[in-house]
Formats: sequence, structure tokens, C-alpha cells
Amino acid sequence: MSNSDLDQKAKSILIENDQGGYTVPTKGLYPYQWNWDSVFVALGFATFDQDRAWREIEMLFQGQWRDGMVPHILFRKDDPSYFPGPSVWGTDGGPIPSSGHSQPPVAATVIRELVDADVTGQSLDRAAALFPKLMQWHRWFLAYRDPQDLGVIAVIHPWESGRDNLPDWDDALRAVEIADIGPYERKDTSHVDPAMRPQKADYDRYLSIMAACRAVKWDPAEVARTCPFFVADPGVTFIFLRANRDLLSLAERLGRAAEATEIRGWIAKMEAGAKTLWNEDLKAHVAFDERSGKLTDGISSAAFLALYAGIRDETTMKSLQAHFDRIASKVRFLMPSYDPDHASYEPLRYWRGPVWAMINYMIARGFAEAGDTMRAERLRADTASLIETGGFAEYFSPETGAGAGGGTFSWTSAIWLSWASPTHAEQAA
Repeated sequence: MSNSDLDQKAKSILIENDQGGYTVPTKGLYPYQWNWDSVFVALGFATFDQDRAWREIEMLFQGQWRDGMVPHILFRKDDPSYFPGPSVWGTDGGPIPSSGHSQPPVAATVIRELVDADVTGQSLDRAAALFPKLMQWHRWFLAYRDPQDLGVIAVIHPWESGRDNLPDWDDALRAVEIADIGPYERKDTSHVDPAMRPQKADYDRYLSIMAACRAVKWDPAEVARTCPFFVADPGVTFIFLRANRDLLSLAERLGRAAEATEIRGWIAKMEAGAKTLWNEDLKAHVAFDERSGKLTDGISSAAFLALYAGIRDETTMKSLQAHFDRIASKVRFLMPSYDPDHASYEPLRYWRGPVWAMINYMIARGFAEAGDTMRAERLRADTASLIETGGFAEYFSPETGAGAGGGTFSWTSAIWLSWASPTHAEQAA
């Protein structure tokens, strides 16, 4: 398939997955509106329909909770093909039935990108309307996912990280007592090969965490205090730090001086706090279990998001370049979601090894902004090759390039259109 054919295919996938202003990740496996999926999808729509790009994000924020949280799933309709649905979550925090926790906050970064790309200046009005909602959401993260003021962002559930079965969660999950879940039937394994999905033991604990949060009625302060799972995540931390920098840019453009001062304080705190996640033995940022006080022992693809977050000191830069080159010597396609030298690496099981296009996009931006255009281009070229050979899959084997998980995936299509496609690369040059 030619590049122009792939461009058209990616566009058609977004249009086919459009549910009337919001997009499902892929039909069947994921029938609702997902938080960070929608925001990345906006990048794809922006390549051919700016208004539709904005609408995607605006509809996401329609589900914002009264306390400021933007949930990870909005259940805009009842679809029995998905488990766990709204009745299992048991939330009542916002105007639309939803899950009870959030997801990586990429919205401010993408909104800034939409504003930057609009030469007419008309997008600034839409950004202005969303700005107070972004401030509420960022304040929520700081209040309820960093209650100890460490300068890092914790997740209360593996799903909140967006990287569900990452090996970094294994030890913290084992400490979760399996309780109050009852019999259940998963739906994901009827759509996708079970060998590519989280295992039943993981799911039992996922549901046990939900039950513990339901018991305190999803009160955010109580959840932060009592949730059996509370792990500082380099992925969410670095995405949030980057989002704060982009939110600051929006605040300055909109003339919001008080908010700009507030955001600068957040950035300074998080730049210092990131040191909490540094594993000196590995020479990389890792997860930190705030319940046990232990750092994890493996390097995930999120470690490379330090550059995207603006952490570019010499030690971090040189360490990441060395890890990049080491990993590149182990696999055909970058960047695997977990270190192939680690015992927990699995090349086709969800977040335990596969390559994800939107993670590559963020890592590459970090390298490019730090001046390392060679490694940034390697990531773009690998992502393009994966899509050319494996289609618009949810994720890909770093070893063979085979597409895995769901097919005709929205955010993979969006990343192709906005970044990976050689057509886009030529236009950007």
C-alpha cells in the first residue's frame, strides 16, 4: 500500500470510528470514549478537519467531574460488549456515566499544538473556553495524586496509567487483596487473543481496587488515603510535567497572569520531584510504590519521556541515549514498552513489550527538542515501518513488526496522519 493509500486509510478509520463528535478507539473491543485516546485522535483530525479536532476534546471535557477530574472512560451509551461497564464502576461524580479515575493528561499539550498550528488565530477562543477546565483537572492531579507533595504523580489503578499490565505494577498488585469482586466475564479476550491481554490474576486485582474505591464512594481524598494501590508513575508524571509547560504557554497567551504564576510553581516542584523516580542502579526513571516505599527494577518506555517533560540534564540525556542504543541492538523496531533485557519482557502482551505509536511520538518529540534528531527520526521511521507492515493495529511486536491487539485503531491512525506518515514528514521538512 502506498503512502497516499495509507493516508487515506488512516483518515477513513477516524471517520468510521467517529460516533458523532467523539471517537471510539476501535469498534468492538473499546466501544466508548477514552480520555487520552480522544486527545491523540484530535491530532489526526486536525490534519484534515480542525473543527472536528476541537470537538473531540470539547466532548471529552463534557464528562469532567465536579471535583475537576476528567475520567478515563465516558460511557455515553450502554454497550454490553464491554466489561467493566458503568454499573460495575458505581460512580456519580459527573454529568456522564464514567469510570472512577483518570488517565495521562495529554490534553493541554495537544490543545497548545492545535493553537500553534492555526494561523488564523481563531483556535485561541476555543482554547480559552477549555483553559479553566484544564486548570481544574491539573489541580485535581496535584491534590489527589500527589497528596504528600512529592512532586510526582501517582496512579490508584494500573488503568489510570494508560499502561495497564506494565511489569512495574506487578509487585504493587500482588499486595492487593482479592476481595469483593464476585463472578465476572471478561469481554476483551473474546475480541483479542488472550495471550496478548492481561491475565486473570491481574483482572481480579483490577476489580478489587475498584471495589475498594467504591467502598469510599470514589471520594478522591479517601481514595488517595486508603486505596491499596498507589504508585508514582514516570509516564503520568512526565506527561503531566510536559502538559504544565504547555498550559503555562496557553496561560501567557491568554493573559492569565495569576494562573501562569501558579503553574510555574507546579513546574518547579515537579522538576525537583522527578528525582524521586531516579533509579541510580539502572540510570533511569522508574515507578515508585508509595505504599511500600520501593522503586521498581525495570526500564519502561516511559523512562524516555523525561526528555519530553523537559528534563534534559547531561546525566539523564546520556543515560537515555545509551539505553536507546542498547535496546535498539536487541529488537528490530523501537521503542518496546518494556526493556527486552528484563525477565518480565513479553513482546506481544499489551504493555509488557509491544511498541505503541503514540508513545514513540512523545519520545521522539523529546529527543528532537533536546537536539537529538537522529534518534527522533529513527523512532518516526520505525513507527512508519510498523504501520506499513502491520496495519493500523493497537500495538506491534518490536521483534517481528506484527500488529497485535485491536485493529483499525484510532490513535494509531492519528499518529500516522500527524507525524509518522512520510507525506507528513515531507510537508514538515
